[in-house]
Amino acid sequence: MTGSSITRPAADEYAPYFGRYLEQVPDGDVLDSLRRQVDDTEALVGKLGDRDAGFRYANGKWSIKEVIGHVADTERIMVYRALCFARGETAGLPGFDENEYVAHAKFAARRLGDLLAELRLVRAATVAFFAGLDAEELLRRGTANNRAYSVRSVAFIVAGHERHHARILAERYLPALPKG
Repeated sequence: MTGSSITRPAADEYAPYFGRYLEQVPDGDVLDSLRRQVDDTEALVGKLGDRDAGFRYANGKWSIKEVIGHVADTERIMVYRALCFARGETAGLPGFDENEYVAHAKFAARRLGDLLAELRLVRAATVAFFAGLDAEELLRRGTANNRAYSVRSVAFIVAGHERHHARILAERYLPALPKG
């Protein structure tokens, strides 16, 4: 590990849409936030049975399992982008349709515990990747979905994205779970 601190990116280092995620990342070391979040998310939903994890708080919304799978899929994609940018990729990277990914993922057929274990492994790889970058690599930029990003902004996007979905799970899903 290089020990480089990952400072908060400027607004021109990510697509404006992702500002809502960055706002949710607390001040301090983003790597510490990334390390702790998986424990927090697992504490939030990890004790649910697979039946409850199939719950959707409204028609057309993802199930709890699908939310967890989506967080892991999105993290993989975002970190792949950061890898490409850190290594100097100049070609623009494609976007992705998260709804199509979830629709084809078959998360409902999987155990919640397995999805959480996978998220934990994805996160460990994410932390190792970002912890290994130096200051120059963290500032490199690239393009994905026709938008410019810095490598360091992706660390914050990943952290904010999980916080966003954990908040939705806590505020919308868990209170609406059928009792009994």
